[in-house]
Amino acid sequence: MYDNFQKYNLPVDKTDEEKKIELIKSVLKSKKELDLAIRNFETAEAGLVDYYIYQIKASKSKLDFLMGKARKVGISLNMIEDLYFKTNQVG
Repeated sequence: MYDNFQKYNLPVDKTDEEKKIELIKSVLKSKKELDLAIRNFETAEAGLVDYYIYQIKASKSKLDFLMGKARKVGISLNMIEDLYFKTNQVG
């Protein structure tokens, strides 16, 4: 009767440091998405201009939200830039 029952493991709470790292990664990913949307807009054909405008606005909103969250937990833009440069081998 209970053979098909699956036990779900509850998610383990992350440490504050892990949450900060995840937030920084989300900020960096959102920044890359915004940069890509801007590049695509610059080379878009007439039928896709509105689509890329929408993508740019959505990406900016997401990035603003994440940056606000980062500021609240004490993550500075310098910390994010340092990680970005390290992960992209710049500088």
